[in-house]
Amino acid sequence: MIRRMGKPPQRGVDYRLRPGAYAILPLKGRFLVTAQLTPQVDVQLPGGGIDPGESPLQALHREVLEEVGWRIASPRRLGAFRRFVYMPEYDLWAEKMCSIYVARPVRQIADPVEPDHVTMVLSATECAQSLGNDGDRMMFLRYLGSRNYS
Repeated sequence: MIRRMGKPPQRGVDYRLRPGAYAILPLKGRFLVTAQLTPQVDVQLPGGGIDPGESPLQALHREVLEEVGWRIASPRRLGAFRRFVYMPEYDLWAEKMCSIYVARPVRQIADPVEPDHVTMVLSATECAQSLGNDGDRMMFLRYLGSRNYS
C-alpha cells in the first residue's frame, strides 16, 4: 500500500489518477529544487506527470529538464506516496501517484522552460524547511537519513 500524504479525498469528488516522477538532486552538498512562483511561491522537487506512452524514467528526465534545465544521470527509485489535490492549471481533481527518485545532476544546459518556475540550490536544512508538500518533505528526509548536509 502506498502511503497517502496530505488531505484525505473529498466525498463526491471524481479523482483522476495522475502518475508522476520527481527527483531529489544532490549537488555538492546542496540540492537542486524548483520553485513555482504563482499563484504563490511553492518549493518542489523537480518532476511532474507521466505522459501517455512515456515511461517514468523518460518523464523524470523530461520534467527535470523543463523545470530546472539540468540533465541527470543514474536515477534510482527511492519510494512513492499519493496525494489527493485539485490542479487548477488542468481544472482537474487528481490522485497524484508520486514516484520519487534520487539522481545525479550532470550539467545545466538551459534555463527552466516551465512557466513561472525558477531553479534554486538549497542546503538540506533549507530544503527540508521549504518543500511545499508533506510527501516531498517525507521522502527528502528519508533520503537524508543520518547524513548531515546542513
